[in-house]
Amino acid sequence: MTGVPYEDRAGPLPLVVVPGMLCDASLWRDVDFPEGHDVHHTPLRRADIGALAEDVLATVPGPFVLVGLSLGAIVGFEALRRAPERIAGLCVMATNAGAPRPEQYAAWRAMDELIAAGRFTDVVEETLPDMFPDRCPTPEAARRYRGMAHAVGATAARAQLAAQATRTDATGVLRTARCPTVVLAGARDTLCPPAFHQAIAESVPGAGLTLLPDAGHLLPWQRPEAVTAALREVVTAATHTTPAAAAP
Repeated sequence: MTGVPYEDRAGPLPLVVVPGMLCDASLWRDVDFPEGHDVHHTPLRRADIGALAEDVLATVPGPFVLVGLSLGAIVGFEALRRAPERIAGLCVMATNAGAPRPEQYAAWRAMDELIAAGRFTDVVEETLPDMFPDRCPTPEAARRYRGMAHAVGATAARAQLAAQATRTDATGVLRTARCPTVVLAGARDTLCPPAFHQAIAESVPGAGLTLLPDAGHLLPWQRPEAVTAALREVVTAATHTTPAAAAP
């Protein structure tokens, strides 16, 4: 892909960073974002994927690099569908581009019912194992996850569960993408296994896939150096590529 370097037109590309369910900006605290690029963290507080994508697109004017984990990446796929000319680069991780499965709808409904009944802590404990390699967190990692999830809170969690149910299969959108794309997967992610990421990388023309040994779902915690390297890679590529509309 060729074109006028972004920095020659408008300064360094900003990064819009979107977390996963029950995660906030603290998820990324160990990641070294590319120097000189503004970083904007967009929380997930609305009950519809489309509305969340609009929040992402409203975060900054003009083109940007989208960085998303899990539900955050799914929101990024919808932003790409709505405004491909705005997405100068994609870095997605620990995610799934497929439509929800019946058992997922049932699990989300059950978690929402627990929260509505005042049992948000039970939902945090239910989701905790899937965040870590082989579902086995260390005590310190479990404490950190609990603290982050409770900071997100029950109200946002219910909105995120509702948003999950509005997901659609993003594979077709990814096939039209024409921005530099890096996909990261944890080899021991039981929630979003490597096969999900292989499918994403195969869908996006020219995408790169990195499989991280001994990593689970929360890659910015578990492999911050790999996430840092991926961000530098995609920002460099995006800086030297003119953002373009998706292919027809």
